[in-house]
Amino acid sequence: MSRQMIIRIDPVLKSRVENCARAEGKNVSLVVRELLQDYVINRDISGYIDDLWNRIGNKIKKQGVSAGDINELIEQIRTEE
Repeated sequence: MSRQMIIRIDPVLKSRVENCARAEGKNVSLVVRELLQDYVINRDISGYIDDLWNRIGNKIKKQGVSAGDINELIEQIRTEE
């Protein structure tokens, strides 16, 4: 469920944000949500790591590598040490 957030903003900046959002076919609320998501992603290391693992996983899947293949490789590397 979404929660409401009330912020104070300079009227000139608010107007400029509204104009920019309108030009992109968005509303201000969507623009603020996107900015907040980007803010957290760029500052939350766990979010960055999750994104990295998702990108790695997608590339591996495209190459036809299975979870079993990965586990075998990990075991091989561990026994080589």
